[in-house]
Parts: sequence; C-alpha cells; structure tokens
Amino acid sequence: MASDPLPHPITGQPFASPVPPGTGWPGDPATASTPVATTPDAVARLAATASRAELDAAVTVCRACPRLVAWREDVAATKRSSFAGEPYWGRPVASFGDPDAAALVVGLAPAAHGANRTGRMFTGDRSGDWLYAALFRAGFANQPRATHAGDGLELTGLRIVAPVHCAPPANKPTTEEKATCAPWLDRDLGLAEPHVTAIMALGSIAWDSTLAAARRLGWAVPRPKPRFGHGAEATLTRPDGAPVRLVGCYHVSQQNTFTGRLTEPMLDAAIGRLKA
Repeated sequence: MASDPLPHPITGQPFASPVPPGTGWPGDPATASTPVATTPDAVARLAATASRAELDAAVTVCRACPRLVAWREDVAATKRSSFAGEPYWGRPVASFGDPDAAALVVGLAPAAHGANRTGRMFTGDRSGDWLYAALFRAGFANQPRATHAGDGLELTGLRIVAPVHCAPPANKPTTEEKATCAPWLDRDLGLAEPHVTAIMALGSIAWDSTLAAARRLGWAVPRPKPRFGHGAEATLTRPDGAPVRLVGCYHVSQQNTFTGRLTEPMLDAAIGRLKA
C-alpha cells in the first residue's frame, strides 16, 4: 500500500511511496499502461523483443518475484529515519547511462535505501559516491556526485546494468530471483552487443551473471569458466567476432571500501581497463 505523498528532494513534486508509474518522477521510463510482468514467463516474453525504451519501462514495473516486491515496497513505506521526509521510488530500477555505450558496468542489485529510494542505479548511497566519483575521474560522468534522480548526472560512453533490478533483503537475491531477472540482463547485453567492447563486473555475482548471459546470447566464452578476482580479465567474443574485455573489480560496497579491500587507485585502474 502506498504511503502519503511527500515532496521529491529536487523537484518538490509530491509522490507516494512506492511511486506510481507515469506520475512525473525524474527519469521514470514507465507509464500507467506499461505492461507488467507478474511471472518468470512474462519477464522472458516481454524482454525478448523489447526496444531500449520498452525494456527500461518494463523493468521498472516488474512484479515477478513476490519476496522482492514485498521487501522493496515495505522498505519504501517504512523508510529509514534519515529519509523519513522524502518519497521512496520503491520499484525495480532500470539500467542507467549511455544507450550506445562501448563500456558496461555490471552491479548486483539496488540498495534498499539507495537506488530503491532514488530510482537510479548506485544513487544516494556510499557505494554510488565511490563509483560515480571514479567514473567522473575517468571522464565517463559529467559530475562526481549522484544524490537523486533529477540531479543532472549524465554518463557518456558507459552504461550501468544489473543482474537483479529489485532491492533484496540483506542484499542477497535467491537463485530463483536471479534466474527470473536474467532475461532483462540478456536483453540489456543484447541491445549493447553491436557496440560494447568492455565490461566491468563489480563482484563475483556480476561476473558470473555476465558470463552466463554472454553464453545464452551465443557469445564465445572461455572454458574452463574464468574465475573472478579483482583485476581478473577474460576475453569474450561477440557473434560478429569482435572481442569484449571482461574486467573483474571488487564491489564498491562499504564492506570493501571501508576496510581498504578496495581503494580508489584500485577502482581507477579497473575502470581504466574499460578504455584500454
């Protein structure tokens, strides 16, 4: 059940939490008539032939995983106390960035009080602070901070995608949930196929999900399966014969950045491989 409307932090427009599609949230790709997937079969059917605009819209209204729907909407209604005065997106989060990008960054899933609140990948939390600052240093982003949808952030030459589009409890989607969401990732990668030359996977789930999606799309993937590690690299081959560099990077989660397992120079070096 949606909560009482609260003002958007940037536009001031009031929104309920979760945000109904097509009501004016900055960057909302969906409308009230966007088809809603309620089963894994429906996800596969809608994703199979979707255009970029259709894909992004359909992702943001998906209701195929009951546990994730309940969790994301409960978080949106109850809110963290520090964000009690603002609306929560509370829906699946679409991919973000340049639709013609040569470089992709593959994450994991929206954070409960980050992208699930703001409606944009890696926006409104410490992970995003790290990632977008690094993308700015590398020339992929036009500003170093990402606070909320509508803040003017743009990416050039790079797109951020994810194997799971809903915030999961404890940041851990189930195997079934990842499988249900996989057709969205397949279509994202398929639409990027003509121009993608490099992919950075943030963590082992992103790495494994990228390899699996590439195989399903008919890309040549090395065997045995390349193992994830920070700085690991593998060469995938698109059906047209063009190589795609896959780069491993520790996830920009606080578990890694606060402990020093991932440092700014390490992240910068991994992102630099997207341009090599």
